[in-house]
Amino acid sequence: MKYLAFSSFFLALEYGTAFILPSTTRSAYFRSPSAVTTSLQSSATEELTPGIEAINSMNSDIEPLLSELREQEYFRLYSVDMLGSCEYMPQELFECYSETCEIYPIDEEEVPERVAAVDMAEHEFELDGWARWDMPSEDYYDITQFPEEFTGYDGSEVWTFIHNRIAFHDDSITDEYNADNWKADFNKAVSGLHSCISAQIVRGIEKKIAQGEDFDEDCEWTDPKVEFERRLSENGETPQALENLFFGYMLLLSAVRVAKDRLVEDCDSGKMDDGATEALRNVLTSPLLDEPNIKVASRKLHDHAVRDEESVNALWEARLRTREMFRIMNCVQCNKCRLHGKIGAMGLSTAF
Repeated sequence: MKYLAFSSFFLALEYGTAFILPSTTRSAYFRSPSAVTTSLQSSATEELTPGIEAINSMNSDIEPLLSELREQEYFRLYSVDMLGSCEYMPQELFECYSETCEIYPIDEEEVPERVAAVDMAEHEFELDGWARWDMPSEDYYDITQFPEEFTGYDGSEVWTFIHNRIAFHDDSITDEYNADNWKADFNKAVSGLHSCISAQIVRGIEKKIAQGEDFDEDCEWTDPKVEFERRLSENGETPQALENLFFGYMLLLSAVRVAKDRLVEDCDSGKMDDGATEALRNVLTSPLLDEPNIKVASRKLHDHAVRDEESVNALWEARLRTREMFRIMNCVQCNKCRLHGKIGAMGLSTAF
């Protein structure tokens, strides 16, 4: 439960910060600070608009609470297998020699016994479960020491495989992201995760420029405005990118709300230290989690999934794909990107 909760909160934080663009970048992208909202709402489906407005209104309140949660030892230490081999495509060994790509586990003696004990106790395997995760080992990584940031790594090969081979494509999907069935909803959520990562890349480029850092000679992505237009704008490679970003964020927030009672039990169980318990309770009492309009995305997915017997009987296909989303992250050859990709994929599977 800890890893599923951790990945949900961490991914929710990444979604949340994706909407907080630096002022210099924002003014370069848009004529006014609210222009992105106006542009998005003109193209978003009508049923998502109230949820989008709720996020725009309350996201600045929950984002610091999620950030505080990530600072807690119980939630920031993550055990993950960084040596898994890619099973989906032939690859030439690529070594990322940039400091931004590499990560290192913390010393074994720095892992609190309480954290290791909880992880070992919650390692159960569920054959038909929606999520997969690496079994805990002595290697723990500190997410605050290696945060998601711009590395210059090109993961387009992996994302192309995800969109073409793991996402759904059949005659029932008249629109890849907005067709009236759960397969399009799945595609929309996967695209939302991709948009979240794209937003973090744009923020990272902006940050490097603001701090006066040099880009690697072979780096092709050095202009945040160009990258925003290409990755996230209505005129870019995925015109629905921002709409899908909001959709994915709504799913994650709804998943946290559904798990609230179980998470409160964990707070009362003594598994966590006092700091982690307080930070978690603060997140769970955020008004955004109880906002009815946030539930639209999860309700849409649920209603499509149980619409008829055929839909219910085919849901196993989505379960398989959420597992593949996690496993394909072993094909990512930037270690920092692989770490955060695994966390993101696990968070997405939790939302389903």
